[in-house]
Amino acid sequence: MSMRSIYRGLRRNHSRLCSHLHSHATSFGFKEVREEDKSQMVGNVFTSVASSYDVMNDLMSGGLHRLWKERLVSRLNPFPGMKHLDVAGGTGDVAFRILDSIHGVARRAVGDIHDDNLLEETQIFVCDINPNMLRVGRKRAQERGLGDSKSLIWVEGDAEKLTFSDASMDGYTIAFGIRNVTHIEKALAEAYRVLKPGGRFLCLELSHVELPIFKDLYDYYSFSVIPKVGELVAGDRESYQYLVESIRRFPKQEKFATMIAEAGFQKVEYENLVGGVIAIHSGLKF
Repeated sequence: MSMRSIYRGLRRNHSRLCSHLHSHATSFGFKEVREEDKSQMVGNVFTSVASSYDVMNDLMSGGLHRLWKERLVSRLNPFPGMKHLDVAGGTGDVAFRILDSIHGVARRAVGDIHDDNLLEETQIFVCDINPNMLRVGRKRAQERGLGDSKSLIWVEGDAEKLTFSDASMDGYTIAFGIRNVTHIEKALAEAYRVLKPGGRFLCLELSHVELPIFKDLYDYYSFSVIPKVGELVAGDRESYQYLVESIRRFPKQEKFATMIAEAGFQKVEYENLVGGVIAIHSGLKF
């Protein structure tokens, strides 16, 4: 073998070694995968479930997800003229509720020209990394008569690399989405960056149950029932297996609250719903 061949072999081995060293692992459910692969894998999950996403939410939660989202929006306290960012909100479920709430405020202030003008200035940005989820959201907007609404802006974007300007948003929500990002701390930093001083961060997420008996029942339902329902209704067991596994890998409530505070937010708190099955985390940017 020539010295040139040996040298080429050594360079190839060195490149493989460097690639391995610079490829950090992260979780995809209970699996460990390369960071650069996770985004595509999560994207595949939501491409697969997009068309049945809302139906499955109703089935998995017994319709309770609607009440949880209403609670999230009530904590936001929307107002006419606000600029709001809803991340991972492709199907529009949270955005529609925010817009309904703002219209309700405007109706109560009937005759107030100032509020009428502010209503026209309202902008709700629905940001999702998956174009299929956004497609579902736009279709739902059309069905609700909001297809031409200037208040709803649909944006394909990454929670870790938002394209919005610094201090441009009055509010930020993310529902059932933050556990799917590769770097939670980057998503939190971006949320802090785009919020105006006084802006509120709100996160609705499936979380951790601690009560022993309830936890056993919840685990049985999660791992034995949900994937089967996913297979029957959506024709996709694996995606729903990932979804329940991703919940268990998500930080517990106190840990996630600490991460929010470390991102710069103040007055950080959380509210457990259904014994911790769901948690709403909030923080303010001062």
